[in-house]
Amino acid sequence: MKREIPDRFRTPVLVIGTGIAGLTTALVLARRGLKVHLVTKAVEPDDCNTAWAQGGIIYFGKNDSPASLEKDILRAGAGLCNPEAVRFLAERGPRVVEELLLEEVGVPFSRTTRGELDFTREGAHSVARIVHSADATGRAIEEAMLRRVRTEARITIWPEATAIDLITARHHSTDVGQRYALQDPCLGAYILDRTGKVHTVLSDFTVLATGGVGRLFLHTTNTRHAIGDGLAVAHRAGAAVLNLEYVQFHPTTLYHPDAGAFLISESLRGEGAILVNRSGEAFMHRYDAKRKDLAPRDVVTRAIVEEMTTRGDPCVFLDLVHNYKKHNRLSIADRFPTIAATCARFGIDISKEPIPVVPAAHYFCGGVLVDLEGKTTIRHLYAVGETSCTGLHGANRLASTSLLEGLVWGESAAASISDRVEAGQTFPERVFRAIPDWKSPGSARNEDPALIQQDWTTIRNTMWNYVGIVRTAERLGRAVADIRDLEKRLQRFYHETKISKEIVDLFHGVHASYLIAQAALKNPVSRGCHYRKN
Repeated sequence: MKREIPDRFRTPVLVIGTGIAGLTTALVLARRGLKVHLVTKAVEPDDCNTAWAQGGIIYFGKNDSPASLEKDILRAGAGLCNPEAVRFLAERGPRVVEELLLEEVGVPFSRTTRGELDFTREGAHSVARIVHSADATGRAIEEAMLRRVRTEARITIWPEATAIDLITARHHSTDVGQRYALQDPCLGAYILDRTGKVHTVLSDFTVLATGGVGRLFLHTTNTRHAIGDGLAVAHRAGAAVLNLEYVQFHPTTLYHPDAGAFLISESLRGEGAILVNRSGEAFMHRYDAKRKDLAPRDVVTRAIVEEMTTRGDPCVFLDLVHNYKKHNRLSIADRFPTIAATCARFGIDISKEPIPVVPAAHYFCGGVLVDLEGKTTIRHLYAVGETSCTGLHGANRLASTSLLEGLVWGESAAASISDRVEAGQTFPERVFRAIPDWKSPGSARNEDPALIQQDWTTIRNTMWNYVGIVRTAERLGRAVADIRDLEKRLQRFYHETKISKEIVDLFHGVHASYLIAQAALKNPVSRGCHYRKN
């Protein structure tokens, strides 16, 4: 679907991001007759966090109910969930999974020997309600959805395209009258292509589906693109953001210097795996006597950190081999083929020995504030998936809600946009004529890869050490001051230097880091995955 992209053009809908949320939005819009430009800064659209998701997606288990799912989400969210959003997902989720993933797209979920969907359970779930594709569910969903999206003539996929800034009337219009609207409208985005050319993409509706913030931290399960760029551009445009301090750390990633924080799915604990220290002693009962290894992620993560700190150990171990509850008559290697193969590359046989694990930054529970339709506080701007804050996750995400949130809100946003287009809620051409093309703030060719790498190292170390799993007022104050100083220097550099993807990414990353650190400093209350010692 690669087409020649004009320097300046108008599209009904611009969707930025090609994970489950962006693909769902684009697919549903195309099915309703709308043309969509689907943008990703990656070389391939499947290079996203969705494709890295292992465990599964919530469907509807035996003896399950929307009320039961609501209760589990609310409990995990530590009293900060938006009840309306939780109910919305619990009631609509199973239908959207069935209609889109099972019937429309045909995701090859794992089946039992009788041909029925194979359900598994993860931490803080009261019943087995999660469907999966072995231990590579996100990859199966991403590939199936991309195949379907590529059959839609109304969707143009634009790879290696980086959003520099959202276009709004107040910030960019040359028509002075447009700047006085009480609700500033989003009119598209300036997009940088792989050649360094900046395109003026004018759109009646713009959707942010840019994913999370994991790569702002030194250790993370996220892809290299997850740097909070959607959060940064939305905040700069004036959109409301919320719950930015709530960054969830996954308790179990593979501890090996060359593994790159490879995720060890929570579904292993759902099927019997127990966390043990170097002496082989189980310890979760000391931190959550009732739920033990199936406690919410923030509880498990802090328990692991405490064990490592008090014992002086570099990791703990996840013991599946001695505790596996044989699932659907599958061996460990057959049930978890991706994890088994990856661990084997590093000399670990998960069918014979425990897996060394440590926590890493994983999921962003906050983001750009949206309603049940994905609308932000800026007119005609939507946000879906991890870059948004629906209130579903509250202070701590329940396992396997992330893919479902992207799916449900992607469909909801697409339906909302389609209805508004049908109702004639698009912009007259004169509004777009008043938007100028991009003017580069600087032209100097003084970009130094070594300096950019050093700045990223500073950001990631600062976020990990000061805005990590355990936070203090002193650490957070240091983080805010250091990141703010770096951001000021980068702003000067940005306004002097010729635009490039590397500079745009760094500019977005430092701004997103500052917003998260500042939010964590301002909130003295420990709750969920925001844990303050003081």
